[in-house]
Amino acid sequence: MAATKYSIIVPVYNRPDEVKELLESLCTQTFRDFEVILVEDGSTVPCADVVRQFTDRLSINYFTKANSGPGQTRNYGAERAGGEYLIILDSDVMVPPGYLQAVEDELLREKADAFGGPDRAHKDFTPIQKAINYAMTSFFTTGGIRGGKVKMDKFYPRSFNLGISAKAYKALGGFSKMRFGEDIDLSIRIFKAGYKCRLFPEAWVWHKRRTNLKKFFKQVHNSGIARINLYKKYPESLKLVHMLPAVFTLFCWLLPLTLLWAFAVFADSSIKNKSPKIGLLSVAASFVQLTGYGSGFLRAWWLRCVLGRDEELQAFKQTFYK
Repeated sequence: MAATKYSIIVPVYNRPDEVKELLESLCTQTFRDFEVILVEDGSTVPCADVVRQFTDRLSINYFTKANSGPGQTRNYGAERAGGEYLIILDSDVMVPPGYLQAVEDELLREKADAFGGPDRAHKDFTPIQKAINYAMTSFFTTGGIRGGKVKMDKFYPRSFNLGISAKAYKALGGFSKMRFGEDIDLSIRIFKAGYKCRLFPEAWVWHKRRTNLKKFFKQVHNSGIARINLYKKYPESLKLVHMLPAVFTLFCWLLPLTLLWAFAVFADSSIKNKSPKIGLLSVAASFVQLTGYGSGFLRAWWLRCVLGRDEELQAFKQTFYK
């Protein structure tokens, strides 16, 4: 029998301030049967001093290793975890007090081999962070596929908030060596292997994501490239919703349609965030989300599907974590 119910695994790269916020939120958990595995992935600004502040409040194991990217860093942590279930969190998230209890309640209600939850914007996030959160979760941009109840595709857990039984993780070999899209690659393999995977709607996290539109563009451009890399591995994984940003990118010059879309985004975000300012920022963030992803998708499609390049493509390698 596993000594711990949940092992929370967090890969970290140069984020001591964010790690402190995450660890503070883990201290508030009402369900206490968990350990924290924090793995420093070749950081030049380590968080060892931050971790020491929590050793008397959390069961925490801190490791350092050479840089290899988030997927392999999570595998490193999983090899050292003792939990029955592994919960993968990004270092820029915070969890509400009832997060682990919500996971426990769902698993008691109906067993699952893997699961994931949605993300939200905290009330103290900056307006641009709230706008980026809107862009990544709205039906008008992603089709609601990132954890919402209205979706254009089935739910695939993402690495900012992903849970899986230790047995299934080991059987699947953990994360692949893909530098981008490695979480979707794992989710695809979870389904292909016949494991039961569910959305836990109440197991949500606050997710900071990127802090400005330039960094956000780099993130979503990489995601667009990763989608074609995934298509080359799993042709059946490409769905209509994944192509829509590319269509938007190609035809955003059609001004009347773009203005109609922009007004819908502005109105929807302004109402949800109770702020016209965030509504305007959401238009900009949503445009970046769609054109960034769409341009990455088209770039990779041209190089890999038209020109026939075999190797997986990458972009913005030096800024992946930033």
